[in-house]
Amino acid sequence: MGNPMVVKPITDEAFKKYGRVIEGLDVSGLLEKMKETPLTEDVVYVASEPLLEGCPESKTVERSLFGGMPVQIGYCNGHNKKLNAVEYHRNSEINIPATDAVFMLGMQQDVAEDFTYDTGKMEAFYAPAGSVVEFYGTTLHYAPCDGKDGGFKVIVVLPKGTNTDIEKADGVIAEDRLLFARNKWLIAHEESGLEADGAFIGLKGENLTIA
Repeated sequence: MGNPMVVKPITDEAFKKYGRVIEGLDVSGLLEKMKETPLTEDVVYVASEPLLEGCPESKTVERSLFGGMPVQIGYCNGHNKKLNAVEYHRNSEINIPATDAVFMLGMQQDVAEDFTYDTGKMEAFYAPAGSVVEFYGTTLHYAPCDGKDGGFKVIVVLPKGTNTDIEKADGVIAEDRLLFARNKWLIAHEESGLEADGAFIGLKGENLTIA
């Protein structure tokens, strides 16, 4: 196994090609509600959580960050130190860590024509609890990693319907082989076990680890 990744803060200049840190948005109510969500041993993703979507702040997030488009507010909680896969959407994703978290990020522009991707191109960034972080639509990402011992809790905001089940169809274009859920294109590592779920195996190199 190689060396653990170097982790930079989201305020680092290197983060700017992946996204931006959003200032001035009050998300305290959402963070308070996150205390009621479970912190599991495995990674659990809930695309749409009524507990969060019922917060008055959800309308502000919808209006200010998605221009009034319908959104879903869910969470990703658990314990994780591995990359395992990368995904992208046709839009930005908002992540609001309720605990410190680390994100491994890459660029869709670096995906090869055969849809393989070299994990050596990825970078890791630390996001403190309470920050509001946008990942651009071309940013490769996957489950957060532990920011500290004890796991992570992260609010995830996406256009309504994203990451929900979709029927596999005959590919019309080559990229269709990556379509893993609605508005979710995924490239997995052979060590992830996701092949059993029908994921495209295309990550080349080490299955990266956060120390």
